[in-house]
Amino acid sequence: MTTLQANKRIALKNILFLTDFSDSSVAAAPFATTIARAYGSIVYVLHVLVPSAYTYMSPEMSRVLLDEEDDRAKAEMQRVEAQFSGLPSEMMLERGVGVWPVLSGVLEQNECDLIVMGTHGRTGLQKVLLGSAAEEVFRRAHVPVFTIGPSVKRGAHSGGKLRCVLFATDFKASSAVAAPYAVSLAQENQSRLALVHVLPKCKPGKQDRDGGLSVAEALHRLQELVPPEAELWCRPEPMVQHGAPAEQILLAAQQCEADLIVLGVRGMDHLAAAAVRVDRANAYKVVVEAQCPVLTVRG
Repeated sequence: MTTLQANKRIALKNILFLTDFSDSSVAAAPFATTIARAYGSIVYVLHVLVPSAYTYMSPEMSRVLLDEEDDRAKAEMQRVEAQFSGLPSEMMLERGVGVWPVLSGVLEQNECDLIVMGTHGRTGLQKVLLGSAAEEVFRRAHVPVFTIGPSVKRGAHSGGKLRCVLFATDFKASSAVAAPYAVSLAQENQSRLALVHVLPKCKPGKQDRDGGLSVAEALHRLQELVPPEAELWCRPEPMVQHGAPAEQILLAAQQCEADLIVLGVRGMDHLAAAAVRVDRANAYKVVVEAQCPVLTVRG
């Protein structure tokens, strides 16, 4: 069992704020500014111009349409730039066939430590047809992604102060990589650190026959994650829930009034297996339905 390190502060020198100029991006901007101020970060603001299906329908009109797209994007970027006034920042307008190919290059070139973005939270058929840009980013990125979903209330950034950080873990390797971020952010804010593990609902005694954890064992493993000296700067609160993982993580976040949920997630290269499809549904549901931001860290 790996114990969280209590004395290692995460460094966020360079933050990438990804915007599509939508309401969800507008709602995400204050979170990017407050994090940047807290960590003394440089903010790279990126918008990727992805041509619509109509852009190349007519060769005569393509140039006109592209110019119009550029003009609109420049005007929008000026409004975004005003939101980052007073912070070291760089505005970036790039054109590409998709968001990720451009984003991956920008991340590497600028050695970014964190991505901040909003998401529309597409579900059902709309998600199947259009996909989720947010999910592609947090499944592919090798840096943590701070996502503000459509259920997050305006003003929830609370001036950048986190009063409670919730770390959800299934005790697997993908969760372990997220743990240092949870503990560092809790330490940085002198906040409560809630740790939750979700057990499946089953009849009494069944978990023993199936080789699963008991409540007592799960609580013990959660407690072992926290170093003894953590009590000097936060109040660790281990809890065990029963039921569907996503629903129970969201419930736990409401119960402890979490300002941030921290999750470890698997990458796109692992999404074929049935077990990973379950992980995929759980992580996306938490990101979309959480009433506070969610920090995902790819394992």
